[in-house]
This record gives sequence, structure tokens and C-alpha cells, in this order.
Amino acid sequence: MKKWLLIVLASLSLAAVADDEALDCNNIRNTLETNRCAAIELEAAEDVLTHYLETSVEHNAADPELVEAIQVAQKQWHAYSEAHCGAVYTQWRDGTIRGVMGITCLTRLTKQRTYDIWQDFLTYMDSTPPVLPEPPVE
Repeated sequence: MKKWLLIVLASLSLAAVADDEALDCNNIRNTLETNRCAAIELEAAEDVLTHYLETSVEHNAADPELVEAIQVAQKQWHAYSEAHCGAVYTQWRDGTIRGVMGITCLTRLTKQRTYDIWQDFLTYMDSTPPVLPEPPVE
């Protein structure tokens, strides 16, 4: 299943060579642009997830058992998201929409994972402000 994502992202990197600055994601003209814009959104969501994950590890550094549990959960979440979105890609395998469907699935799950990390490891049960702001979930 991981193969599908590598294939999609490899093809998108060829499109990226055409210059992302000229890409207008508010005025998409073809499937390649649709996929590239979706990939850009996924990359941004992954960057936010990485920041929240790293911050949760730093914030909980005094509890090595918790840090290890967070890291194990992240690895397992990654395997789940790849498998689940691989299934979405497979569902749409006969159409040009397959790439954007798989990427959009990964983006949605990544944003939800970021929120879950924030809620479970970066907030407090009392009125203490959270360590980081609440991430948006769409």
C-alpha cells in the first residue's frame, strides 16, 4: 500500500519542477495541479504534526515512559494512516482522482492526529493555557 503514495508523490515531484510559484491552487486547471495542490496541503499538515509531536515529547520529557508511549503510538498511527489511505487510493484506482483521494485522506488523518496530540498531551485539565494553540481540524 505504501507503494501508491510513493508513486503519487514521485509523479508530483516532477510536476513541482515546473515551479510551485506559478501554481495557483485557487485556479486549478488539471489533474496534475489538483494533485500538487493537495500534496502541498499535506506537506503543510505534516509540518504542523511534526511540530506538535516534537513539542509533546519535549513537554513530557520528565516522563520517559510517556515519551516512549507517544512515539510508539505515532509509529502505529503512521502505519494505520498509510494502510487506511492506501485502501482509499485502491477504491479509486481506476480513475485519475485516485491520487487526490489518497492525499486528501492523509491530510485529513494528519490534521486529526495533530488535534489528538494537542488534546491529549499539550493541554491541562484545569484552566491553564495549552502549551500550543488548538490546531484546526477540518
